Amino acid sequence: MDNIFSNMPGAADREDFCEVLSAPNLRIERIVSFGHTSPDSGWYDQDENEWVVVLEGTGTIAFEDGRQKVLAKGDCLTIPAHDRHRVVRTDPDGPTVWLAVFYH
Repeated sequence: MDNIFSNMPGAADREDFCEVLSAPNLRIERIVSFGHTSPDSGWYDQDENEWVVVLEGTGTIAFEDGRQKVLAKGDCLTIPAHDRHRVVRTDPDGPTVWLAVFYH
């Protein structure tokens, strides 16, 4: 991928996940949401740390302990491994483009 905004999907029934880079102990994904939220079935509980930045749009991440973090364009957040969380809101009027870096 030469440009993080190339091959952007249109609005869809589900989020679009595109692996940008993968190496030992490191994975980078571009995620595109159109009003999507995490499944109602539970919380993300990852074995790896995650650093995420919003490149376009807005999103809200909720944590199992009650914290919420609203992210707008340019905002970033580090989520330690096993800090249970979920996406509770993304921009319903356009794409929310996330860049997520997963690492050990």
